[in-house]
Amino acid sequence: MTDRLKALADAGVSIWLDDLSRERIETGNLADLVANSSVVGVTTNPTIFASAISDGERYDAQVRSLVADGTGVDDVIFALTTDDVRNACDVLAPLASSTVHDGRVSIEVEPDLANDTDATIASAKKLWAAVDRSNVLIKIPATLEGLPAITAAIAEGISVNVTLIFSTERYRAVLDAYLTGLEQAKAAGIDISTIRSVASFFVSRVDTEIDARLEKIGSPEALELRGKAALANARLAYAAFEEVTASERWQALAADGAQPQRPLWASTGVKNPDYPDTLYVRDLVVADTVNTMPEKTLQAFADHGEVDGDQVSGRAEESQQVFDRLREVGIDVDDVFLTLEDEGVSKFKASWTELVETVQAQMDQAKG
Repeated sequence: MTDRLKALADAGVSIWLDDLSRERIETGNLADLVANSSVVGVTTNPTIFASAISDGERYDAQVRSLVADGTGVDDVIFALTTDDVRNACDVLAPLASSTVHDGRVSIEVEPDLANDTDATIASAKKLWAAVDRSNVLIKIPATLEGLPAITAAIAEGISVNVTLIFSTERYRAVLDAYLTGLEQAKAAGIDISTIRSVASFFVSRVDTEIDARLEKIGSPEALELRGKAALANARLAYAAFEEVTASERWQALAADGAQPQRPLWASTGVKNPDYPDTLYVRDLVVADTVNTMPEKTLQAFADHGEVDGDQVSGRAEESQQVFDRLREVGIDVDDVFLTLEDEGVSKFKASWTELVETVQAQMDQAKG
C-alpha cells in the first residue's frame, strides 16, 4: 500500500488529504496517514466540516460550552473549524519545519464573500490570526473579485491556497496576483521566504461539463474527445506555471527567497465510472505539484495506482490541440469555464449553508 504512494511522492507529487475531522486528529489517524501513507498536507471545505460535525460526538462539549456563553452560529463555526485546523497544523508542524513546501493545512474564507474583495481580505486576516500557525493556508477563490484579495493577503505575509480555478487564462491571472503580492510584501520589508501558496486547479469537473456537451452533440468526432479535456487543461496550466517560473520577474523574487506557487490538482475523485478511478492522479504525475485526494481516491491509488514517470511536461502542444478540436466540434470553451466558475461559487455557498444548518442543529440539540 505504501509503496505506490511513496512512488508518487518520489515523483515530486505532494499528497494532501482532502478531508479533516476532530476524530482524525484525536485518534491519531491523521498522524498515521502522515507517517505511513505519504500524506504531507490537508485541505478542508465547509462540506467536510459539516460531515465531521454531524457525525462526531467529539464536538459536543465545545458546542455546549459555546451555546452556554450565548455564542451565535457563525462564531461557533469559526471556533470549531479554526480549532480543528490549528490542531491539524500542529500534527503537520514537523513536516512544515523539515520541508520547504509541505506540512500545510487549508481553511476557506466565508464563501458568501466570493464576490466581495474587501470582505474576503478581512476574512483572510481574521482566519490567519485565529489559527495562528505559520503552516496554515487561507483558501481564497479565484473569482475576479478574489484576485485583488489574493494579492492583498500575500502582501501582508499571509500564505494562500487559491481555489476554484478552472481555466488557464484565470490561472495566469492568479500567478500574476501572487507575484504582485510578493513584490508588495518585499517592498514592505516582509521576509517573502516565509510565504507559501498553492493554486488549486479543478480537474474532474471540467470533464463532467465538457463530456455532457460532447454527448449532446453526439457526432463521432465529438464523442471521441470525451475524457480528454480535463487532463489537457491541467497540462496547459502546468505549462503556464513553467513559463512564469522561468521569467525574469519570478527569478528576481526567487533571488530574495520567494517560493513558487505550486499547482494543486483539486477535484481529483473520478465522477465517471467508465474512467479509471485513479485517472486524475496517474495521468497528472509531475514534479512540483500537489494532488489533494479524498480518502477513497487515496486508497484506490495505494491499492492499484501506477506511476510511470512525468505525464505532464512537454505536452502543451498536444493539449492545445485537444481544445482546438473541442472548438471545431462546437464546444464553446469560454462558456464552459464561465459555467464551471458560476457553479463552483454556487456550490461553495451551498456548502457553507450546509455547514450553518448542521451546526445550528447541533446547537439546538445542546440547548434542548
